[in-house]
Amino acid sequence: MRISAKAEYAVRAAVELAAADGEKPLKAARIAEAQEIPLPFLENLMGDLRQSGVVRSHRGPEGGFALDRPAAEITLADVIRAVDGPLASIRGGRPEDTSYGGAAEPLTRIWIALRANLRAVLEATTLADVVSGRLPAPVQSLADDPDAWQRR
Repeated sequence: MRISAKAEYAVRAAVELAAADGEKPLKAARIAEAQEIPLPFLENLMGDLRQSGVVRSHRGPEGGFALDRPAAEITLADVIRAVDGPLASIRGGRPEDTSYGGAAEPLTRIWIALRANLRAVLEATTLADVVSGRLPAPVQSLADDPDAWQRR
């Protein structure tokens, strides 16, 4: 699995908004500076996040961006889907829509299992979890596994 720069930047921007929860809306320039994201790129991302209902925008001198729902209700999967679409796709399609013959036949089930594992982590982890530093136990357990840190 590869996390795109677009998805990574979007998650970082959303986490920055979650960390500022309760404050006035954040200006895009403040988010860009805090997370070292190029401002023009961030502005495009915020449009995608706004369209998908992850953030809302406020106009005017006191305007900026804020989360559209509480951080505890927005998962990392929500953010990634908003900017990149489905979590797992095979040549642009859904894993269950693949079909292989011969020895490769089991690959469809493998792609589906891969998507299920991505969901298990990304749908279980909210912006509030990231801000608090307290990840869900199953996610923390995976991250604590020494083999997870090995490059292969």
